Amino acid sequence: MKRRDFIQKTSAGALITIGGFGLTSFTNSTKTSKITILHTNDVHSYIDTFGPNEGRNSNKGGVARRASLVQSIRNENPNTLLFDAGDFFEGTPYFNYYGGELELKLMSKLKYDAATIGNHDFANGLDGLLAQYPHKDFPFLIANYDFSNTVLDTQTKPYQVFIKDKIKIGVFGLGIELETLVLKSLYKETKYLDPVEITQDITRILKTKEKCDLIICLSHLGYEYKNSAEKICDLKLAALTKDIDLIIGGHTHTFLTKPTVVKNSEGKNMLVNQVGCYGINLGKIDFYFDADKNKSANGTSIIV
Repeated sequence: MKRRDFIQKTSAGALITIGGFGLTSFTNSTKTSKITILHTNDVHSYIDTFGPNEGRNSNKGGVARRASLVQSIRNENPNTLLFDAGDFFEGTPYFNYYGGELELKLMSKLKYDAATIGNHDFANGLDGLLAQYPHKDFPFLIANYDFSNTVLDTQTKPYQVFIKDKIKIGVFGLGIELETLVLKSLYKETKYLDPVEITQDITRILKTKEKCDLIICLSHLGYEYKNSAEKICDLKLAALTKDIDLIIGGHTHTFLTKPTVVKNSEGKNMLVNQVGCYGINLGKIDFYFDADKNKSANGTSIIV
């Protein structure tokens, strides 16, 4: 099957209204803008394609294949952004040997637009992470880690605004609490800030000050925790906040075939997506804007 036909077939699905707007304007509008969001999470230094005898993951994944797929989608729609939701480090000998250099060089080659930081990305400590900075040409976005008393002070950003086809896209990052997951000696004086409070502050800035038409959260909080009522996850974050259109998740290695539709604190639709781990899948969400910037979305997970 030709790659273009494959993408069209695997992207088929129901059009989801985002933010409570109707779709009637789409039929009458002379112009519809399409913004494509591609994303990965928990790649864990898996560079190569899985071998032919590796069970359910046989012949899947690999950075070279992902690069070809991403480029083909960009060729079809230049208004495409590529993000990662953290844990790009630690999991194969590539990280043990190169310390993250290869991962960030390859992500830069693929022209990632931004990434957030996962708990495994602290595997070589703050100094080890900072040492790999020369190998990346995209920002780390993390709003709820306070690095002010560490070597990463001023080395990350809470959010960034991208503009595609005159659509303003605000993107911010959230990380999981490190205390029980990472040795204190690795994250040192990094302070964890409440993700719900931070989200309320950041979305207000992106909506009112930056005038963003689309707001995306890169989250390494985890999709859901059935045995922990107090732990904040993506589904809870979505329900407790407003103005986010899409949460791109990580940490729990959750394989979703399509985004989960969640009602936010105002009862409006928003999306939560996560594509498993190890670069096996690529998330693809298409957002459509009419002339009045009312929006809808269609999402899927593509096997690499």
